[in-house]
Amino acid sequence: MAGTDDAVAAEDDALYVLTAVLLTPAKFPSVLGDDYPEACAALGLAPLATGYGLVLGQDGAGARWTVVVDDVSLVAVAIASWDCGMEYDLSPDERTVVAALPGWPLAVAVAAPNVPAPHDPDPEEADEKPLSPPQSDTWGPAQRRLGADEIALQWAAWREQIDDADFLGDGADDGSGADVAVEAEAAQAPLTGVRRVLAEVRAYVSTPPPLGRVRSSFASGEARILRADGPGWSMVARTDDIAFVLLDEEPGEVLPVGRGPELPALLDALDKMAVRPT
Repeated sequence: MAGTDDAVAAEDDALYVLTAVLLTPAKFPSVLGDDYPEACAALGLAPLATGYGLVLGQDGAGARWTVVVDDVSLVAVAIASWDCGMEYDLSPDERTVVAALPGWPLAVAVAAPNVPAPHDPDPEEADEKPLSPPQSDTWGPAQRRLGADEIALQWAAWREQIDDADFLGDGADDGSGADVAVEAEAAQAPLTGVRRVLAEVRAYVSTPPPLGRVRSSFASGEARILRADGPGWSMVARTDDIAFVLLDEEPGEVLPVGRGPELPALLDALDKMAVRPT
């Protein structure tokens, strides 16, 4: 998290930096979309191959602003420093500022000191409707993607909740090339959804989807964490283990998919085509 003494210029006003995130093909706020172009479109940005940095903060009146900069390296260094508990003065040059958008697309738990509490800018100060984080009391695409984010970040905790003996057929293929663990009394709808997801993921291998729909990130050992998204679904997998599927039509449900006879090869193919952080 940034120190709240940091400030950057945004539309002739100081911005007290609270945090920042990357918006690149390999790493973008998933609340904004299933892929990189969709996430950019949500902010009215062109999907540049090099990406952007999003700097979230407050102006001197306490209003929330998201400043978009094209100096991705600077923002990446700042985030890495904060993650290591180090201070870093994130002060992008004004020439790197692409846009200043009212509001925040993500929830921010801190506020700048000595300024009014965070609030949306006055309507006369902003041309667009202020950005806002998704609601936490409903279920939809944004919440589904956030759920997948959490699984990717806490893979070990989610994995230890799954007993391999619970997978459908005790190792038998469910017809989709993978084993699925669901409650027996409510299995049909989730199984149909999982089969659909696996079919769409297989199609990604032969027909590449929009940039960022399949991403690969570091995991322990020689494995990778894979993230794939599509219309109404998200999948998180570890290349040497199982996968988890979340569906828009199954609110709050996390459906584990076992290795089966085909999942290992599918995950390997996805990893080869996935976008990776540089």
